[in-house]
Amino acid sequence: MTTEVILVKAGQLLLSLSILVVLHELGHFIPAKLFKTRVEKFYLFFDPWFSLFKIKKGETEYGVGWLPLGGYVKISGMIDESMDKEQMAKPAQPWEFRAKPAWQRLIIMIGGVTVNIVLAFFIYAMMLWYWGETYLPTAAAKYGVVTDSLARSIGMQDGDKILTIDHRTVEAFDAIPGDVILHEAKSIQIERDGKAIDLPIPDGFIRQLLKQKAPFAVPRFPYVADSTQPGSAAAAVGVKRGDRLIALNGIALPYFSDFAKEVKKHKNEDVIVSVIRGNDTLNLAAKLNDKGQFGVYPKDPFEYKTKTYTFLEAIPAGFSKSIEKLVKYVQQLRLIFVSKEVRVTESLGGFMSIGNLFPEVWDWRMFWEMTAFLSIILAFMNILPIPALDGGHVLFLLYEIITGRKPSEKFLEYAQIFGMVILFGLLLFANGLDVWRNLVSKLF
Repeated sequence: MTTEVILVKAGQLLLSLSILVVLHELGHFIPAKLFKTRVEKFYLFFDPWFSLFKIKKGETEYGVGWLPLGGYVKISGMIDESMDKEQMAKPAQPWEFRAKPAWQRLIIMIGGVTVNIVLAFFIYAMMLWYWGETYLPTAAAKYGVVTDSLARSIGMQDGDKILTIDHRTVEAFDAIPGDVILHEAKSIQIERDGKAIDLPIPDGFIRQLLKQKAPFAVPRFPYVADSTQPGSAAAAVGVKRGDRLIALNGIALPYFSDFAKEVKKHKNEDVIVSVIRGNDTLNLAAKLNDKGQFGVYPKDPFEYKTKTYTFLEAIPAGFSKSIEKLVKYVQQLRLIFVSKEVRVTESLGGFMSIGNLFPEVWDWRMFWEMTAFLSIILAFMNILPIPALDGGHVLFLLYEIITGRKPSEKFLEYAQIFGMVILFGLLLFANGLDVWRNLVSKLF
């Protein structure tokens, strides 16, 4: 991965997290202000020892920390990550969090998660309204698929057409790997040479699919020239838009995947490339570069399906998509705990794994898609009933509302410490896995 690609991915991740963190903390800040609760600090990122920027307006200090692991609002009279024991030892003041009624404190605590859910819904709705929903129908992959070693391990071959998963139709081709994982599929039905074949999925397949984080099959298509790379061998020999590349040195290569695999074997060599132009077959003599590249960008031959939405149609559709993404995320997370196929060490990842989900070039559509999805993840993770998370505070507040008894501040203090130890441990473990995987990939 080049430095430029790393910077693009890191930039998208940093911008996405900044948006999510600021809006999440605003979800706490706004109700706190509405209930006349003092907010001492509002920070993007954490600021141990020093901050990159800070300014004080009224009773609140606004700033940007140097440690990009999240952000926070420091609310007076609340046991949080600041662990301000000196303030908590004093009598409660009317402007403090602990002095407010339980229902107000509950609204303040669920504000961040609420904003993240609303944000995801809003982004999805606006994306559907602006771009619509475009996908390749599984049935439109008419040339079959190109398989990797994982697909071949269960008996799939290049050219197979995927029909169903567990005899269930999957409308969008790109959704097939996720469907296999989500439903822990037992079989794939394919068409080969006009015959339907049922291929069982063995134990270990889903674990390997999760581990490689890539589809096991992609659509196959003929190699028809869309354009040529400037200065390439193809440009030098006059390849034109619409030319169909069919052979290399007399070896028939009717599909792009076949040609791409074969041409890499001929670095710095003189080759003969056969192309069909109109009714003629031309044999072009070319000199490949040191990377074994001919330099022809292929034309996409597929007929994609696009569903468009009016503004009013996009609102319920965005809501439905948010719920669908949340349900699928929870179901996949559940597999870590209940499935033999899924291993924590292969499924868990830190900031490096999240950053790699972003594309290698800046793509606003993919950026907003990822930001909406991360907003859903942030909402779900924050509402988990773990001390130090919003969900932990909500749990204790619900206990107080139901029983009429408030947990002691000493208990809340110990719970906060316990939760922070768990969270920092998970953070170190997840990011440690990223570092380890990166080292292993470089060594082996």
